Amino acid sequence: MLGNHGRGLTKALFTKPALLLARAGITPNMLTVAGTIASITAAVLTIPQGRFILGPILLTCLLVADSFDGILARATGASSAFGAFLDSTMDRLADGAVFGSLAMWAATHLDPGPLRTWTISLALAALVLGAAVPYARARAESVGAKASVGIAERTDRLVAIGLAVLAVGLGAPQWAITAGLGIVGTASLITVIQRVLTVRTQLAGVPAGGRTGAAE
Repeated sequence: MLGNHGRGLTKALFTKPALLLARAGITPNMLTVAGTIASITAAVLTIPQGRFILGPILLTCLLVADSFDGILARATGASSAFGAFLDSTMDRLADGAVFGSLAMWAATHLDPGPLRTWTISLALAALVLGAAVPYARARAESVGAKASVGIAERTDRLVAIGLAVLAVGLGAPQWAITAGLGIVGTASLITVIQRVLTVRTQLAGVPAGGRTGAAE
C-alpha cells in the first residue's frame, strides 16, 4: 500500500541523482547489492544492542534509498529479468536481518517470561510470513496469474515495525515492539490469504496439468 503510493514521489526525487550515478559507472545491480549489505549491517549493528533510535533512522534512510536501483534501471533502460530477481532476493535477506535482529534482541535483553517468548515467536512469525507474501506473488506469476493485492507490502511491514522500535527508543514500553511484530505478522498472513484467494479466482477452471513444486 505505502509502496504503491510512494513510487511516484521517489521517482520525482531520485531520477536526477540516479542519472548522475549512471554517469559515474554505477549499475542498478551494484546499488541493489550495496543497499542490501548496508541494510543488513545497520540492522545487525544496532537492533540487537537496543539502539532503537539510530537503528530505525538508518534503516528508514536505506529503505527510501532502496528505490534508487529501480529508478536507475528504468532511467537508463537497464531493466532486466535478472535485476528483478536479484532485487527481490536481496530484499528477503535484508528483511530477514531486521526481524532476526529483533528476535536476537528479545532473546538477550528481555527477562525470561511470556513477553520474551511472545516477542521471539512473533519476530520469527513475521519473518516467515513476510517472506511468504512476495513468494505468493512470484508463484502466482509463474502459473499465469497476478497476485499484487494485499494490505501489507514490504514497505508497510518495515514502516510498521520501524515505528514500533522507534517508539520504544523514545520511551514507550518494550511490549510495543511485541505488538508491532504481532501487527506485521497478522497483516502478512492476511495478505497471503488475499493473494491465495485472488489466484484461486483467476485460475478457477484452468486445467491443473503440470502442477508441481518446482518453484521451491
